[in-house]
Amino acid sequence: MATKSSVSVLFLILFGACLTALGQTSSGPVINHPDSMQGSNIYNYYTDTGGQGINGGSLIGKVAIAGDPLLWDPIPIHVTCLGKVALTSYTDGKGGFVLSATNVNGALSLQGDSKRQMETHLEGCSVTASLTGFTSSSITLTNRNFRDAADIGTIALTREAGARSTALSTSTEGISPKALKLYEKARDDWQAQNPDNVQSNLSEAVAIDPGFAEAWYQLGRQKAQIEPEEARKDFEKAIAADPKFIRPYEQIVLLDLRQTKWKEVLSDAATALKVDPHGTPQIWYAYAEGIFQACVSGALPETKLQVAETSATNALHLDPAHSVAGTEQLLALILAREKNYPAAIEHLRNCLTYVNKGEDADLVKQQIAKLEKLQTGDQK
Repeated sequence: MATKSSVSVLFLILFGACLTALGQTSSGPVINHPDSMQGSNIYNYYTDTGGQGINGGSLIGKVAIAGDPLLWDPIPIHVTCLGKVALTSYTDGKGGFVLSATNVNGALSLQGDSKRQMETHLEGCSVTASLTGFTSSSITLTNRNFRDAADIGTIALTREAGARSTALSTSTEGISPKALKLYEKARDDWQAQNPDNVQSNLSEAVAIDPGFAEAWYQLGRQKAQIEPEEARKDFEKAIAADPKFIRPYEQIVLLDLRQTKWKEVLSDAATALKVDPHGTPQIWYAYAEGIFQACVSGALPETKLQVAETSATNALHLDPAHSVAGTEQLLALILAREKNYPAAIEHLRNCLTYVNKGEDADLVKQQIAKLEKLQTGDQK
């Protein structure tokens, strides 16, 4: 076991860095996650692939979902090479996506010919979409895509029969036409960044049809930052309308995390993982931090840190683009508390390959230096 003083120093250094990476404010941390791309602003992700200026180093494609439901949240797109995810992107509000050298996970140097680099590293790799409760078709990247056909085509998502959980509620299929029309109008206002109209239309939709799980979920999303307790009620109503709908479970866990309600984080994350054992990066991250906090406070024995380590590892594995900020730093913190300094240092060094240069990178370097000193002292 590390001495009390060394653990305390390590906790202040590393945990402070984790909260900095998470963007903590006086009201709690704001989590960056794929559903919103920027955490506090659900509108602040790209809404039109065509506006991104496609060049010779980029490929484009589209995702189509059986039944053609309206898309609100970005869908992760993975390029897998030799069994490992090499690139992650996200769909826009119309289902389009861009694959470019700028979002390859450390595989390419951004110096020089990006088109040639994409061709060299990604030819023969497969492109799939990832959506809980759906099966994705696959597109294989060929030499022709990089030279003549930048549009790789459409990835089809088909609902899995008997899926244990789903990212899109099945309750929409039986909703009244009037409620659906209001929902569609709310989405149009959402894309136009008119939040007041979004909320009023969604409120009217659920008043007409209280079983409209998707509308309850999106209504909760509108309230989450300003009225978290009201948002929680909306998410609970979404779950009541469709218990297999995983996204409101995830949002409840994120509310717990922002409010640093660690007991609730553990309970609600465990519930979410029962519904969807595969989990999401956000849920696994929250579960890892909840267990870590409980171990630090003494509410759980230190032996439970292994569960926190596994949970953080799961979050990192499911999030190769590091869209949930601070996951790898949290894993390093857990490993350091277990006195596994070499592994903690390795993860922090990996952080340097993707954190922002400047203060963020400098802070990680300071963490590495402190751990190296602790490791040296521990070996004496």
